[in-house]
Amino acid sequence: QVQLVESGGGLVQAGGSLRLSCAASVRTFTRFALGWFRQAPGKEREFVAAMSWSGTSTVYADSVNGRFTISRDNAKNTVYLQMNSLKPEDTAVYYCAARGNSGSLYSRDSYNYWGQGTQVTVSS
Repeated sequence: QVQLVESGGGLVQAGGSLRLSCAASVRTFTRFALGWFRQAPGKEREFVAAMSWSGTSTVYADSVNGRFTISRDNAKNTVYLQMNSLKPEDTAVYYCAARGNSGSLYSRDSYNYWGQGTQVTVSS
């Protein structure tokens, strides 16, 4: 079983930055692809960013490309999401996810494990 715990959310003004962290309790962390998704009130959970298990492939939603960066520290079993130039439309609960199987990095259905989420609020 994999447990994921997010942290780093909060309230920030538009144009500001936040870094989200997601710590995983699993010994085989390097075998998991990792992703970040978000869900705003009244909307479906949407893809934000993901990284392959090897770290050689990273993908981003068009809405965050160039502003957000996903990274992982295998020594700490942690994945990060650096968010810069934040906009009010980035306001959402952010979830990290992990999967040990194959599948699309973009699809939430291919992820086996989810964190509890962390709130990010961007004020205008």
